[in-house]
Amino acid sequence: MFAIIETGGKQYRVQKDSVIDIEKLTESPGQTIDISRVLLIAEGEKINAGKPYIVGAMVRATILEQFRGKKIRVFKMKPKKRYRRLQGHRQYYTRIRIDDIISE
Repeated sequence: MFAIIETGGKQYRVQKDSVIDIEKLTESPGQTIDISRVLLIAEGEKINAGKPYIVGAMVRATILEQFRGKKIRVFKMKPKKRYRRLQGHRQYYTRIRIDDIISE
């Protein structure tokens, strides 16, 4: 059994006991969250797709940790004009473990 959920503007394929990194949430580690934006639930050959979300379905997850991702460098340059800009960025993430997939 797996589900496709939407959080932070991205879609993730999850199943029970999987661990994923998503955009930062405001809750603290150890808390349980319910994600109600479930796009699809597949159980064997039976597939339930929403329009766009499945009414009454949710994915229950536990927050494991909050962390920052790897640093990336953004470099802009215009040749022959002496224009160079270097900027760094580190994204905030939340690591969650999927506890249960609840369908209607």
